[in-house]
Amino acid sequence: MSSPTEQPTDPLAPLVCRTPVEVLHLLVSPVHRYFGRPKDGPLPFEGDDAGPTAEDRETADVVAGKGIVGDRFFGKAAHMDAAVTLLAVEALEAVAAQLGAAPFDPLLARRNVVLRGAELAPLRGRTFALDCGEGPVLLAGRRPAAPCAWMDRQLAPGAHAALRGRGGLRCEPLGSGRLRRGSAVLLTDVPLDPARAGDAVLPRGGRRLP
Repeated sequence: MSSPTEQPTDPLAPLVCRTPVEVLHLLVSPVHRYFGRPKDGPLPFEGDDAGPTAEDRETADVVAGKGIVGDRFFGKAAHMDAAVTLLAVEALEAVAAQLGAAPFDPLLARRNVVLRGAELAPLRGRTFALDCGEGPVLLAGRRPAAPCAWMDRQLAPGAHAALRGRGGLRCEPLGSGRLRRGSAVLLTDVPLDPARAGDAVLPRGGRRLP
């Protein structure tokens, strides 16, 4: 006797927690600008003299299994589990305060989606969605986005070390949809604490840094 056909599980069903956030920036760039030695400076944004602000989009289209349309990692198999990067702006604000520096330009961190009010550490290894008003975009949090030595040059001396544990989250796109700057909602299966969005958390074990 054949078993009944199993019905597909709705991946959004477990995502019962809703956290209001704000999408501040959507960086979409065909150029891997931080390539080579930091002392040589970033590569230019090809075909545009406006600099990194030209990469800051009002919307960004995500394709399941590929990434963000027009971005440098779109469709690259080696980067599929990290094709969409998220960053809490509170992390940059905390680092600037720690170093006694002026506020940083969030675009210099080179993360695709800069959010306010998003505690990202609990999303490592979990499936979640970001809904910017045009339907939820399903993502899987894969691993921390570790800061690189470029941060000492692009942000401030000491930023590389200060960003340890709060450099953002690399995600795999499980669903397709459109992201848009402005008010949005994070749909998760665990509650998030916006007050901890800027906290530094060790990659292993989730222990918070002092």
